[in-house]
Amino acid sequence: MSGDAAEKRTDAAPHGAADAPVRAARVVPRIWAGAAFALVIAAVAAVAAWPIYRSGSFALLVGVATLVGGAVAAVAWWRRWNGWIVAGVLAATVLVLGIPLAVPSRLGPVDELLRGLGELASGLVIGWKDLITVELPVGSYRNLLVPALVVFLIGTCVVLLLAWRDDRSAYAAVPVALGMVTFGLFFGRTTVSAPLTLGPVELYAPVETAVGVAGLVTCLVWLAWRTHDQRMRALQRAAAASGVRISRKPSRADRGRNALGTAMVAGALVLAVAVVPLAARGAERQVLRSAVGPDIDLSAEVSPLSQYRGLFADDRAEEVLFRVEPGSDGASAAALPERVRIATLDSYDGEVYRSGGEGAVDAGRFVRVPAELDAGEGSPVEARIEIGAWDGIWMPTAGRLATVEFGGDRSASLADRFYYNAAAAAGVQTAGGGLETGDSYVVRGVEPESADLAALEPPGSPGGVAAPDSLRRWMDQHATGSGGAALVGMVSLLRERGYLSHGLDDGGAEPAWVAALADYAFQPSASGHSLARIDTMFSRLLERETDPRAAASGNYVAAIGDDEQFAVAVALMARELGFPSRVVLGARLTSADPGLSVCDDGACGAQDLTAWTEVQSAGGEWVAVDVTPQYAQSPSLDVTEQRDPENVTEVRPESVEEVVPPDPTQEDSAEDRATEDDSALDLAWLWPMLRIGGIALLVLVLALGPFLIVLGAKSARRRSRRRGGTPATRIAGGWDEYVDAAVDAGRTAPRTLTRSELAASFGTASGATLARDADRAVFSSGELSADDAKRYWTTVDAERRALRRGRGFWRGALATVSLRSLFRPLAPEPGARTRLAERGRRRAEPARPMP
Repeated sequence: MSGDAAEKRTDAAPHGAADAPVRAARVVPRIWAGAAFALVIAAVAAVAAWPIYRSGSFALLVGVATLVGGAVAAVAWWRRWNGWIVAGVLAATVLVLGIPLAVPSRLGPVDELLRGLGELASGLVIGWKDLITVELPVGSYRNLLVPALVVFLIGTCVVLLLAWRDDRSAYAAVPVALGMVTFGLFFGRTTVSAPLTLGPVELYAPVETAVGVAGLVTCLVWLAWRTHDQRMRALQRAAAASGVRISRKPSRADRGRNALGTAMVAGALVLAVAVVPLAARGAERQVLRSAVGPDIDLSAEVSPLSQYRGLFADDRAEEVLFRVEPGSDGASAAALPERVRIATLDSYDGEVYRSGGEGAVDAGRFVRVPAELDAGEGSPVEARIEIGAWDGIWMPTAGRLATVEFGGDRSASLADRFYYNAAAAAGVQTAGGGLETGDSYVVRGVEPESADLAALEPPGSPGGVAAPDSLRRWMDQHATGSGGAALVGMVSLLRERGYLSHGLDDGGAEPAWVAALADYAFQPSASGHSLARIDTMFSRLLERETDPRAAASGNYVAAIGDDEQFAVAVALMARELGFPSRVVLGARLTSADPGLSVCDDGACGAQDLTAWTEVQSAGGEWVAVDVTPQYAQSPSLDVTEQRDPENVTEVRPESVEEVVPPDPTQEDSAEDRATEDDSALDLAWLWPMLRIGGIALLVLVLALGPFLIVLGAKSARRRSRRRGGTPATRIAGGWDEYVDAAVDAGRTAPRTLTRSELAASFGTASGATLARDADRAVFSSGELSADDAKRYWTTVDAERRALRRGRGFWRGALATVSLRSLFRPLAPEPGARTRLAERGRRRAEPARPMP
């Protein structure tokens, strides 16, 4: 039987229909208070979840779901539906509203609606996981609005039904409400909002702090009102049964209780708002997507730059890897991009350039993306890409991606397994192991305006592996100017003195890639782009530049290789000049340089793939640098024959001075100092440990602080009663301690009862003895000793433990931190104004004082 039904029967029994207005007067405030509570919680939860979606579809869903959830709750309360009926109605509501609100992309023909029902069902189960594996904001992407529909439709309905109940289960509305608010916080972004500056005060994470404070204060206000309403209704029932009227003016105890509660809440909020964000500043925000990890790690994948030479093998040279055509929308103002990017490699360990891993330049990650990304400013580009012989996970894209629309039979799978790194402007496809022949998609994005490389200023080197000494010496000899201007000059000179070669030998026959180059003279070159390979290139350049025959002929060509080696070499040169750099594998659709390969009519073959270097300016933009060497002038590696150097022979003089070796003690001392330096105490770990420990301690203080304050106050009161005054005073204090323990354990202690009557109502083993000894100590003129007071307190301690253990562990723990005994002294003193008076009398009689 529900609390409301019981209330109806109780109210109707003595007075019948005449009490209907009384019941309505009691029920209507609870209805309006619960509705206001649910409405405010829904608004706070919507603000918390807005960074996840940031779309008009989400705003529409919140409004409709909240109203419909409230309507279902109102009908269920009015018709007194049980839980199964409410669950069935909510399930039907989700089925009806799910597609238009949570899967709006499936609104259309019958087949689309059927697909939408399938996505709605899957969203109820796995949509929560998908929500934390997609880059934010997700908008109305696929079925990711389904979790929001569940939160705001079912959550609102449950909060209202619980808040309208008349029994103690109404308080369960608070955790449900907090769950609605924390949905946006737990499933949200890993970063916090920008600090808010108000004069000299800077508020860290203002949005998250405001959401948390608003949710907490709303729950506390509703709980306070609910407790007050429950108390007033109990007094009204007592007045109706006993003929006693109620004074509506709050007593001093009420005012003290309200002031103390308000002060505690305000203090906790101030401490949480001011101290916790300050202590946690700089720490990474841990949310669900942080633990699950929406990104994939590509550092273990084989670098596509290591496979670059394989594209020029005879069995692959004529293959068309993919085709690039104008987008499907012929009226679109977007043009084809100049380049198609396949992979961005930003981490170099001295052996292989790969994507991600330790020392990566880009801080971005490959994550699942929603339907649309913020591509930024630039010229719009659009292209339809159809995969041919290209396979693997690396996915050709264009510019900075805004949207991608997959087609074909695998469109749903491709959309679900597409990952993108916005910082690297590169994407990967993991559906079925990667792309396959026949896969197609349309990419839309922007190409930022290309900056002038010569005018760039270096932001500072990001570090990484050291370049070979031969590269540094070559740069020292040929660098003119600084920054971008120096890089432009050296890249141009390197391309002029390099020679294009894609193989180590021709195998006795002309390779296919050689036939594609007019007037080409084959020169062998080894693959790989390790530091040793780059060192060999620049060592040959330095050797050739010191050859007199090179100066006579003007032929300084000596570095043989292809884009694999030259892109890495230019990246190392850029880092030496202070530019962050990375290597990109892709293809060019157009180029003003006739010496660079381009895709003919959008058909990108294996021989059309190339690599280039990108350098980052001080403003953060990336600028492409073409590095392909020339092949018009073949290298001449003949070394000029030179005579051995003539060394003049020195004759040792007759008198030879003896060289005294250094004192071994000094060498030992140096070694000792080095050992001492190496063994010096490293305290770098101390500050992070202290910081983490301080945050953890602060959280514990916030969580346990109120309870510790209550325990401390009770302990101080007990110590004062046990040790203060004469033995008679200590015994009287022991009686007060016994009464307080009973009050905390849930017993009532009216002041109109004597000690013996109180002991009888408590019903404990030694209660009557304690009452008798306390009366004798207070009213008797006999002398009492300190041992008498000590024995009395021993009995009091035993009774306190019995009262606490008699209620079980958890209720005993609650009794330990109960505030009832602390508020008991604030009750009206004897002779003060009473709250109850008999009807028909002008004033109430004062309560009989308790001895």
